[in-house]
Amino acid sequence: MASSLLDYLADPSRGRASNRQDFDRDRHQAEAPAVAEDTVTLDKIASFMELDLRRVFVWLKAGLRLAAVLAVLGAVIAAAYGVVSPARYTVTTDVLIDPTNLQVINNDLFAPPGQVDGQLLSLGSRIRVMTSGNVMSRVVKELKLYEDPEFYKPPSAGLFDFLKRGETSRPDPELSALKALRAKVGISPDERSFIAALSVSAETTQKAITISNAIVSAFQAELAAADSEGANRAATALDDRLEQLKSDVLAAEERVEAYKRLHNLATGENGQLVRSQTISQLNSQIVAARSRVIDAQVTYNALQKAGGAPAGSQVAVSPALAELLQRAGTMEQQFEDQRVIFGERHPSIVRLKAQLSSVREQVRVELARATSAAKSELDKANAALAELTTRMTELEGSVFNDNQSQIELRELQRDAASKTTIYESFLSRARQITEREQINTNNIRVITRALPPGGRSWPPSTTVLFVLGAIGGFVLGLGLAIVRGIIGDLRHPPRTPADYS
Repeated sequence: MASSLLDYLADPSRGRASNRQDFDRDRHQAEAPAVAEDTVTLDKIASFMELDLRRVFVWLKAGLRLAAVLAVLGAVIAAAYGVVSPARYTVTTDVLIDPTNLQVINNDLFAPPGQVDGQLLSLGSRIRVMTSGNVMSRVVKELKLYEDPEFYKPPSAGLFDFLKRGETSRPDPELSALKALRAKVGISPDERSFIAALSVSAETTQKAITISNAIVSAFQAELAAADSEGANRAATALDDRLEQLKSDVLAAEERVEAYKRLHNLATGENGQLVRSQTISQLNSQIVAARSRVIDAQVTYNALQKAGGAPAGSQVAVSPALAELLQRAGTMEQQFEDQRVIFGERHPSIVRLKAQLSSVREQVRVELARATSAAKSELDKANAALAELTTRMTELEGSVFNDNQSQIELRELQRDAASKTTIYESFLSRARQITEREQINTNNIRVITRALPPGGRSWPPSTTVLFVLGAIGGFVLGLGLAIVRGIIGDLRHPPRTPADYS
């Protein structure tokens, strides 16, 4: 069996012996009758597979000049590319994307993510929004990148374009600029935090910084617009529902008022039935009327007793009568005292007796007048009490009917109150959501703004390109030398062992 390249590396002498055997075998085969063409091809391939490292060294030595020439040429071409090709600068902006929004109002429309997985999904969604088409379209329109040759180059009007004018239309400048911008924007999130690094490349540092700032602003505006749009949809849905709720409330309140009118259930300011209030007031008035009747009866009885009493009796009925009775008593005491001293015929006694008779007459007249007034007051009090009692009797007959009606009325009122509560809560929520549209609660902050880089990101420096070009050209030259040697051996395989040296 023919020796392989590994066998030669293990034992060079064995390789040379194997080569001699192969040479003798090839000589005998040459003297033999001609074989088929496919057999010759297989022998050439087998001979190529049995080459050793010395042939490779021979090929490399022969191709050193070509490799040196290609190394110089590659270095010159790479250096020229570094000088001629437009430079590209990349800036990086660190953005803190907190999945939890700012809690500006209680019971917000958008619930914050509670679990860690939910926060990660929210973070991933917002990072995806940062490089979405909506954000990039905002940047293209705001900075007018469709007018920048770096992002959009209008097609030249050549003969070929003139012939194809009827087949294809002119590309959209904004769409072309959008595609070019997305190719120059990248984002890399941090796995252990809510921070994402936004990288933007452009021909100038200032343009890259401007685009980076515009992307962050457009990202914040897009999130705010999304929240505002969601709040707007919710507010619109609530407004549509409010019309039906308002109609239900009005219908329920109308049923309550119609039932009150039908059963004569008028209510006062405190919500209590007027009839119930009237009964309560009548009870109070009846109690007061009975008290007045008792007082009037006591006064009348006292005056009647005072009519048969002596003139000196103290009956405190009225101030005038009490004063007259006091005067009469005083004069009687004075009259008795002086009569004992002077006698009944004395002039002063006669004068006192006349004055005492006059006072007693006044007391009688005043007592008669007070008795008549007390009688009239007693009659009025009895008449008022009778009237109030009659009214109470009339109202008490409808109390039982009102109680049954109030049961049904309270059911209607509960239905109306529940619908009113729902309507008011929906109305308040709709107004709150409407105001929520104007508030941006996204917690997006730039923690590291884009700064001018230390150098261009592409192409590398001229020195690096020169070295890489030289290495690439040299390696290419060696590869071409090996390929040339392989092709030469396939075309003219060696026949003697000396060909391997």
